[in-house]
Amino acid sequence: MLAYVVRRLLLIVPTLLAILTINFVIIQTAPGGPIDRLIAGLKGEVTGAAGRVAGGAGDTAGNGEGAARGGDTRGSRGLDPEFIAELEREFGFDKPMHERYFAMLGDYLSFDFGDSYFQDRSVIQLVIDKMPVSISLGLWTTLLTYLIAVPLGIRKAVRDGTPFDVWTSGVLIVGYAIPNFLFAVLLIVLFAGGSYFDLFPLRGLVSDDWATLSWPMKILDYFWHLALPLLAMAVGMFTALAMLTKNSFLEEINKQYVITARAKGLAERRVLYGHVFRNAMLIVIAGFPSAFIRILFTGALLIEVIFSLDGLGLLGFEAALNRDYPVMFGTLYIFTLIGLLLNLVSDITYTLVDPRIDFERREG
Repeated sequence: MLAYVVRRLLLIVPTLLAILTINFVIIQTAPGGPIDRLIAGLKGEVTGAAGRVAGGAGDTAGNGEGAARGGDTRGSRGLDPEFIAELEREFGFDKPMHERYFAMLGDYLSFDFGDSYFQDRSVIQLVIDKMPVSISLGLWTTLLTYLIAVPLGIRKAVRDGTPFDVWTSGVLIVGYAIPNFLFAVLLIVLFAGGSYFDLFPLRGLVSDDWATLSWPMKILDYFWHLALPLLAMAVGMFTALAMLTKNSFLEEINKQYVITARAKGLAERRVLYGHVFRNAMLIVIAGFPSAFIRILFTGALLIEVIFSLDGLGLLGFEAALNRDYPVMFGTLYIFTLIGLLLNLVSDITYTLVDPRIDFERREG
């Protein structure tokens, strides 16, 4: 197993390099860029992040990421060419593409992701500041989904074909069919002062006076703010996990070793949880790390926007809109590295759940 882990760790390097290279090349061919956004802000054509940093352009230095602007872009017409050239030097876009690429790789080897073009903060600091929101959504949504969907799937398998199985399947399918952002809007209308009840807060992770509260009240306030976002994110995930659990249990229940265990007179509960559970839950439990990383980095953008939660999803979205290349490439590097490591954790989890699985022997 150790040799397999070492090989997987070594494979992370070329995989990460390939992902960064492909995305870097794509960005080079994309129209526009941070300087075009900045120039448009200077000329009053756009508002937002680019316009707010117009006066501080000279203090912002690129660390190698970015796209070549081209010579005569629409945003640069009417401005002094020397001023445009100075901006390109400040951002580092006066260098050839291959030099910017290798400079970026050199910085990333030491985890130096540079500073945001438009927020006057380092990429690492931005990620750290946004991480509590995304971890809160990702971790608690994953736990809530597993704690509800797994027991539900087991019960559906045990009572397969009964009215309970039929009506719960109908409820799950309806929940799966409703987009999580639409369900979030419904929750706001019903429970956050939209039209009916005003029971839950509409924005933020904690209240403004959170620091003055006692620890029990801090915990209560924290989950009070998370209640609606978690419910909105989890409702669509129940179906897939519950049905996966049910099908896994049904497959194991019909195998010969279960029939033999029942023939020996073992109690149904012991057969179910002592023999079937480990085999049936292999794929469900081992998929926990990948499910968490998927929710953490890709599943919360619209929920963050709707509930005014400033997390990693919103950070990446705004960086893409504003062509904030240090944030775009820095977060891509961090998220990809975490995802690759968690995929390895998933494989290790397989062996912990079922020691009969030996990836090293399978590779051989």
